[in-house]
Amino acid sequence: MELQIKRSLDALLVAIAAGDGQVIAQEMVKLDEFLAIGRAAMHPQLAHFLQNRSYAKAQMFLSGSDDIPAGICGGGRQPRG
Repeated sequence: MELQIKRSLDALLVAIAAGDGQVIAQEMVKLDEFLAIGRAAMHPQLAHFLQNRSYAKAQMFLSGSDDIPAGICGGGRQPRG
């Protein structure tokens, strides 16, 4: 499912840059569905990013970035596993 989420995030962020409201809405619905269906098996940090619609951070997480900026919750990257 992570690959599907990453593809959806990529499409969403491209649509945001292009100002394509229809694609933005479609991809947000998909991401909400991925979260609802896969939350139990999902890494908690990825679930947190998707729940809070921190899509750029979710994309960074899935890309393996170690320097995801802390948000207002104060969290940093947690180890996967």
